[in-house]
Amino acid sequence: MSKNTLHITNGSSLTERLKVLQFKGEFLTWHEMLCEGPTTLNIDSEEFINTREAFLGEFYNLEYKRDEFKSELDKFNHLENYDEIILWFEYDLFCHINLIAVISLLLQKNVKTPLKLVCSGRIDGEKGLKGLPELKSFQLKKHYKNRITLKDSDLKLAKTCWDIYNSDNHNDFKPLIVTSSSFEYLTNCLKAHLKRFPDTRSGLGTLEFNILKLIKNNNIKSLHHLLGYALNYQGYYGFGDIQLQRLIKRLEPFYTVYDDKVVLNREGDLVILHLKNIHDEIQNNMCYGGALKYDFVFNKKENKLFKTV
Repeated sequence: MSKNTLHITNGSSLTERLKVLQFKGEFLTWHEMLCEGPTTLNIDSEEFINTREAFLGEFYNLEYKRDEFKSELDKFNHLENYDEIILWFEYDLFCHINLIAVISLLLQKNVKTPLKLVCSGRIDGEKGLKGLPELKSFQLKKHYKNRITLKDSDLKLAKTCWDIYNSDNHNDFKPLIVTSSSFEYLTNCLKAHLKRFPDTRSGLGTLEFNILKLIKNNNIKSLHHLLGYALNYQGYYGFGDIQLQRLIKRLEPFYTVYDDKVVLNREGDLVILHLKNIHDEIQNNMCYGGALKYDFVFNKKENKLFKTV
């Protein structure tokens, strides 16, 4: 563990864990959630900060910590101080969008330092996919020991992904789904991303549709109970509490909350049976990078996005 190492982590819980385990070097904690909201190609810019501040205020009523973010960004201006940069990110879409952004920012800063990736997901002998903070200490150290040196082709792929994400043509991700790289979970994340756009049958993205299915297929006793299910059964998205709570809130017209249970109402039943399309009923100005969510629909049969009319 080189004393000249820069660790870029996906959250404060992992940063603190690595410090407890006495990983040496400097730490940069990436707190952004770029999987939602508009973005700009140039991350180290006032335009980017203003764009993210407006989005987080409008959709989540969160105060954007400009000074804290700028302080972290300043570390990208001193990359020559490090002989190794470790990127600690997970298997899900939340982390992968942040990962391609960080790599793009490093490239914008003309990084010469070798970039290494530590990415969790499947663990030998265990069920399900694991986030980095979920790993036992010996597993975390093993992941570090087996860190992957990113090749030039990997860096180019990450930059291409970030360029596409900032455009309004996310169908350009499709060829990258079958591109071989050091990013083991990128294929799954890109597939999951395209399915976030409204399906042509129901008008809902996969996450929203699955929330209604969870209500239908399980004995859900409260909205808090539903949130727990949504967190545990979201596949490759990796969304947090506040993101899923927002989706659950927006789906209120399609379920009824009683004292001891949450059930789909008639409208909700029609939606999950694909007998009703609610695309026009729940529109807002949610944006994924450069693409407005409700400007497109996802056609499952053709596995691609189409511009809405």
